Amino acid sequence: MHLRLLILSWLTGPALGLNATELIQGYFGNDSPWYADRIPIFESSASDIQDVYYYRWNIFRAHQRDLGSDGYISTEFLNDVGWQTQPSALLIDAANMHLREGRWCRDRRFKDDYKNFLFGPNKNPYQFSESMADGAWQGYLVDGVADTITGLLDTMQEVYNGWNSTMTIGGYDTSKNLYWIQPLTDATEYTIASIDASGGYDGFGGGYAFRPSINSYQYANALAISNIASLTGDEDLAEQYKDKAAAIKTVVQETLWNSTFEHFIDRFHVDNENVTYWDFIRGRELVGYVPWTHDLPDDTEEFAQAWKHLLDSEKLAGSHGLRTNEPSYEYFMRQYRYEGDKRECQWNGPAWPYQTTQTLAALANLLDHYNNATEANIISKADYTNILKQYAQLHYNQNRGGILDLEEDYDADTGLPIVGLTRSPHYFHSGFIDLVLSGFVGIRPRADDKLEINPAADGNSISYFRAEKIIYHGHEVAVQWDASGDRYGEKGLIVEVDGNKAANSDELARLTVDIPRQTPASVERPIALSVQQSPTGEYPVGKVSVTDDTNTDAIHAAIDGRVWFFPESDIANGWDTPAGNGSEIWYQIDFENSTKMQSAEIAFFANSTQEIDAPSDYRIQTSQSGQWEDVSNGKFDKILENGITKASWDAVSSESIRLYFTPKDGRKARLVELKVF
Repeated sequence: MHLRLLILSWLTGPALGLNATELIQGYFGNDSPWYADRIPIFESSASDIQDVYYYRWNIFRAHQRDLGSDGYISTEFLNDVGWQTQPSALLIDAANMHLREGRWCRDRRFKDDYKNFLFGPNKNPYQFSESMADGAWQGYLVDGVADTITGLLDTMQEVYNGWNSTMTIGGYDTSKNLYWIQPLTDATEYTIASIDASGGYDGFGGGYAFRPSINSYQYANALAISNIASLTGDEDLAEQYKDKAAAIKTVVQETLWNSTFEHFIDRFHVDNENVTYWDFIRGRELVGYVPWTHDLPDDTEEFAQAWKHLLDSEKLAGSHGLRTNEPSYEYFMRQYRYEGDKRECQWNGPAWPYQTTQTLAALANLLDHYNNATEANIISKADYTNILKQYAQLHYNQNRGGILDLEEDYDADTGLPIVGLTRSPHYFHSGFIDLVLSGFVGIRPRADDKLEINPAADGNSISYFRAEKIIYHGHEVAVQWDASGDRYGEKGLIVEVDGNKAANSDELARLTVDIPRQTPASVERPIALSVQQSPTGEYPVGKVSVTDDTNTDAIHAAIDGRVWFFPESDIANGWDTPAGNGSEIWYQIDFENSTKMQSAEIAFFANSTQEIDAPSDYRIQTSQSGQWEDVSNGKFDKILENGITKASWDAVSSESIRLYFTPKDGRKARLVELKVF
């Protein structure tokens, strides 16, 4: 299929661009309409990067949870976990990555709703360390819409200053002018700090340390607040937070850089019989590259030496992924924690997509605007491309027959997943889309009226790529590379703005184009009236006609705002009917009060190996004065299995609505989601 699509896109040539319809249909099938106008189109001679790029949009789509009037948020797990914020399933540890992925979605609703929730009345900003303000700012750099972030400025300051107190998870040490945290609430349990603080016995909790991560996050958040304050014209506030960032930068460089290890590493905040306050930990960790993720370090020969370790097979470079710490560490890859007989999450050596994402973002920054590491030939664009391809390969789950299924962590020396629990499939605690568009393709978002392109792709190994349908500052942008001219009919790097060639180069080099800001299209925000976050029976509530079905969680799942069509049975989503016997059944939504409604979106799952199929037809009724009546002038699309079926009718007010359908003989039907508008 993909070869046919590539040949087709080659035949169309650069004037027509890529065949977006064919590409979207090839990757997403019946669910294509969701993606068609929402995602940038991308192809590359690196087919693994291309395939994973589209798979990651599938992950993005699956993790958009509709909270009804609270908007959309991005979740981390498809299945609920005990440490999420209830009932929304919010976890903030990957929020920055979620926002960086979402900034490339042509539909701004998802990232805008999400950041409003992150800084809204239902926020929970101290679950984990966070760089949420920076994530919001990174979104602005792409869309240029100031109104969506300036209103959050006061809450951003409140959240930022909350870290200056002492909390259970961490805080600020005024004697060192640094932030500290336990690795667990830095989303990295069983690090060197936490294991050694336990004397090697455990390491799930504890191990409080001054870490490069949280201090880099606070640096980035301070700069974001400063920049957003400037958008409002409050230059005094902007200068105040700029000074905060500068102070963090100075102290991190002076105190968390270890000249022996040539790396940014933790220093202990805890003081006990095993470790001593302010001592350095005894090894390098991948987290030491996070300062570059947020452009904290100065460009010096000394700091550039850290990048040698990333490519060293005896240090952080595994043959299939980046290690979170080095094999020389005494407790490297020792397994401490299990769920039953299955291994649990640890950061004492496994490859984690989370920190691989941070490191590749850091490397993209280094290659773009740091000179010492590249001039000394320490690291290059070829290394970025190779690590991105290595990371792409981790997405092919060898424990599930090589299907695309990103899980939590991996053995960096085999590429096999380690944690394979019910919660693990299609895990969204990392990024990839942003690494492709801002790194590999090289769109370097800016706050001014410039479009800057500087690909981190290796021109010697990547013969072509094209990314298009990218909305940047209100304009439609495309970036194309063809090393020989054989692919698209024109050799070199080309930048297009609104369908016109704006700049070109014979090589993969920096190009800068003037691009006056335009107001992008407004965002549509239809509110699903039927969504119920809580499974506890609050209105609206779901009911079914199958009187012996007591699986209330599954019944609730059909109105919980989650939609995905992954085939794995351990992440089944929605309510399954009994096998069909010719009888019509119904799914009913009861509202607390009479509610005006006029359309629906219906998601049915189908998988022949599981004997689940979509019904062949359906109808909709509402309750009127205690009687069920067909909706008037109904327009019912044909059922689209593993996609969204739309229905509309004359607006009607009712306290209840029913979806009737007949499962096919001998087959179950699975209602993934019923949204009513």
